[in-house]
This record gives sequence, structure tokens and C-alpha cells, in this order.
Amino acid sequence: MDMPRWSQSMFIAASTADLYAMVSDVTRMGEWSPVCRSCEWDEGGAAAEGGAARVGDWFTGHNADEGREWDTHCEVIAADPGREFAFAVAGTFVRWTYSFVAASEGGRDGTTLTETWEPQPDLLAFYAQQYGEDQVQTVLDARTVTAQTGIAATLAAIKAAAERD
Repeated sequence: MDMPRWSQSMFIAASTADLYAMVSDVTRMGEWSPVCRSCEWDEGGAAAEGGAARVGDWFTGHNADEGREWDTHCEVIAADPGREFAFAVAGTFVRWTYSFVAASEGGRDGTTLTETWEPQPDLLAFYAQQYGEDQVQTVLDARTVTAQTGIAATLAAIKAAAERD
């Protein structure tokens, strides 16, 4: 089974440093994502103590979509200020990456922000256990559509917030 991957980019009139600070503060993700309602840092990490997110920090996301609700436990796997912020759902299920590249558009300086969704093989095993082997592709296809529409909405909301602030 081919693993899907989805990325989308958007120019935002804000510096890479400012956008990184916004996105790496996962407690704000509920403001932008159509699926994530809120996040909080788990105890023990630098971010939970008020510092910047670091690789190895964990957080819990509270999500809702199509009448169901669930929590995700996520580990920060990349924290390179102004360049890349990434986390893995359940440590091994899905990798979400945000990359930041300085750019100019229409005479304005800013950043091209790219959000990427990459399911990992452990996710397929989880889907097989939850829904049955014969439903894995159907569930993965539906989740891919949700990621595609969600990324577009999330980037637009981050852009609106960054350019308003």
C-alpha cells in the first residue's frame, strides 16, 4: 500500500522567527485547525515549563471531526527555530511538519510556510486493529482528504492571525 503524503505552502507577510514562534506554541493550534480544538504541553518538557519547544517534548491534542472526538499524544521531533517544527502523533503514527523559508511576494517580505502531513506505517497497523484489515485503505483515503482540506484551512488561519498581529 502506498503511503500518502500531502503538503501545501502559503506566503505569509511575517518573519520566519515570528511564524515559528506562533506555530511551535502548540497551545494555539486550536485557533487555526479545523480538527484540533486545543493542545496543552505534557509535564516534564521545556515547553511545559514556559520555555521554547524542544525535541522530546510531548503534548496532548484534543480533536473533533464529523461527530467524533479523540485525543492525540504527540512528540516534538524537530525544533529548529525559523526553519522547521515537526511532531509525531503517538510517536510513530503521523508526522506533521511545518517548514519556514524567507520569501518576498508583491513587494512584501515574509515567509513561505509549508505544512506537511505524512502517515507512517504504524498508522496502518493501528487502522487494521481499529477498523479491520479490509477497511484500512478506505479509512486512509478519508483521512487523506481531511488532511488536505485541513491543511488549507490551517494555513489560511495562521496567515490571517500572523498578518493581523
